[in-house]
Formats: sequence, C-alpha cells, structure tokens
Amino acid sequence: MKNLNLFRNFNKNPKYIPYGRQNITNDDIKAVVQVLKSEFLTQGNILKDFEKGISIKVNSNYAIAVNSATSALHIACLALGLKKGDYLWTTPITFVASANCGIYCGAKIDFVDVDQDTALISIRELEKKLIRAKIENKLPKIIIPVHLGGSSCDMKAIYKLSKKYNFSIVEDASHALGGKYENQPVGNCKYSDISIFSFHPVKIITTGEGGVAVTNNKKYAQKMQDLRSHCIIKDRNRFKENIPGQWRYEMQGLGFNYRMNEMQAALGLSQLKRLEKIVHKRNIIHKKYKEFLKNLPLKLIEVPDNVYSSFHLAVIKLDDKDIHQNVFEGMRKNGIGVQLHYSPVHLQPYYKKLGFKKGDFPKAEEYASRSFSLPLYPELTNSDLRKIVMILKALIY
Repeated sequence: MKNLNLFRNFNKNPKYIPYGRQNITNDDIKAVVQVLKSEFLTQGNILKDFEKGISIKVNSNYAIAVNSATSALHIACLALGLKKGDYLWTTPITFVASANCGIYCGAKIDFVDVDQDTALISIRELEKKLIRAKIENKLPKIIIPVHLGGSSCDMKAIYKLSKKYNFSIVEDASHALGGKYENQPVGNCKYSDISIFSFHPVKIITTGEGGVAVTNNKKYAQKMQDLRSHCIIKDRNRFKENIPGQWRYEMQGLGFNYRMNEMQAALGLSQLKRLEKIVHKRNIIHKKYKEFLKNLPLKLIEVPDNVYSSFHLAVIKLDDKDIHQNVFEGMRKNGIGVQLHYSPVHLQPYYKKLGFKKGDFPKAEEYASRSFSLPLYPELTNSDLRKIVMILKALIY
C-alpha cells in the first residue's frame, strides 16, 4: 500500500468518479418541463407512449411501466400466480429485490449458484438442483435469472429446462436494456414469460426511479396493469356487477399504487431515443478497460459468445482475494467510487434467519470475495479511465 503516496495530488482535490451516474440532456429537461406545464401529471398519454416505445425497442407485445423494477418484479410474480407455499429460485449474485419479490407473495426462496466466469446463473447447477427438487417435490413455481452487468443468461437452456420441469421464467433484465441475446433484444420474452427492466438513475436509461415489465401474454399484461393501480377497473365491459351510474368503478382485487407518473415517463421517453448510442458508448468504454487491464492480475467477468452486453457494469475479479478489501478501500479513498455487485443475498441477515449460511453457494461467495465494479458510464473520459487504471495498478502492486 506504500504506492498510495503517489496519489497525494489526487487527494488534495480529487474529482470523484462514481461507478455509475445519470445522463440528463437539455432535451430531457424540456420533455419534463413540457409535462409540468400540461394538464396531466399522472395517468396521461405520455406513459402510454413510453410503454409503446419500450415494446418496440425490446420487441414485446406489451409493456407495463411502474414506479420501480422492484414493483415490476412483484406484480410479475403475482401475475404468474406465485403464492404461499410455492418456491421461487434466483441467483445469490443480484440485488435483494430479485428474491424479496417472492417473499412478498408468501413464497419460499432458494438460490442457484453462479458460473465462475460470467457470474450468471449456472445452467449446470440449475439442472442438478431441479433433479433433486423433483425427487423432493420442491420444484420452483418461478425462476428469476439475472442478467448481471448487462449480459444475458443462457435463456434458451433455461427455457428448455422450464418445459421439462414446468416452471415459469421472469427475466431480471434490470441491467440489460439495449443488450442482445442471439442477435435479438434482451427481454423480448422468446424464452420467458415476463421480463423486467430498471430505470434507476445509474441504469442504462433513467426515469429518476422506475421500472417496466414486458410480456407477450395478454393475460399477464392485463393482470399487471390492474395490480399497478389498486386493481380498480373502469372499463364497464369488465364489470362484475351490472349497476347503473357513469361514476362507477370496481375494485376487483387487492392491488397497489405502483404507477409511473407522466414526468417520469417523459424523461424515459426522451432518453429512450438515445438508447443505442448509450449502449454503444458503454461497449467502447468496456473495450478500453479490457485493453488497459490486460496485463494486471485480474479478470473482467466474461460475456457469453452469443451475447451483446449493454454493460451496465464493468466487473473485475482479482486473482488474489487477500488484497480485495485494501484495493477496494484504496480506490474509494482516492475518489474512485467502486462498488460490489453484489454481496450474496443468502448471506444477508434476513436470509440467514431463513436458514441460509456461508458455504451454501460457494461460487457466489468466491465471486464476492474477489470482485467489484469499476466506473462505467458514457461520460467517462480517457483521462478518467487512465486515472482509474493507474490507481488500481498501484494498489495491486
């Protein structure tokens, strides 16, 4: 760590470089201001335009925009009938919401270990676990593969297993808007029932906070549309009771206030126009990282051959895990906002109370002990990249 002395000049007045950040243009601001001056701030036509735009980009039949990707995961599980006593499986290397959505529905949660090279759900481990679960009569109702960092899981293989073992698939594509799997848009639901995207500020595009569920199934779409707005029905053709009165509406189930407002939708719609440019720039920056880091004792997590990643993250794995904490903390002390994506969910205190423990998913735990994300967003300059790599190199050696 003696090499930290090299960075005294940075520490005097460092330019903080976060791992991710939003990009807001004048056009984005104008779009939001236009809504603020309009008649509808919520439940207007901008939301419908945004949903249509998402459907076109990902090649899905339906898009249901909500106030967060967590909300989208929740209503997706409910639309697929997840209930008390069912099992939901996901990966330990994800944000907690990928598992929590099952808890919200009363389901039991389990995890599938990750591939050591990609940190995506391991198909080999998934198949082994399904074989055991069938014998024990504990097969999952839903599996949520997570497209970590913007790279798609092997959806064709997961889909094939879903037909054999009769489970539904919700793609957590929160990181992966604009990515491709087998030359098709990630989230087109060719190999899944529902896909989820996030519009948190550090994601590919943002609505401030927000998310969307996309599907090709009309029944699931209608159910999610109902759930996001209290399950209140205003379409008289869907009424269960024939009572006169133009003022009438029916609450036909227990829903939620998960709506996205018009300002958020306007921001998202404006940003959506730049999606391809944003993803292309992220790929360029990741390629530069690959070149700059090639002789260091670390690896960037791999991207499968049939995947075009949107590169929400640039995740590195250190060869020597004993220096992980010192390198991580050293980067932050020098103004580089590295982050771990993610601490294994099964080792969070809440999930330990449910019976999970260290050693349950060794590859996920090994990943977390060596890895962290370097800054990656379109506004990063070559100077920023050189600074990041120079500090990283000095901390390692």
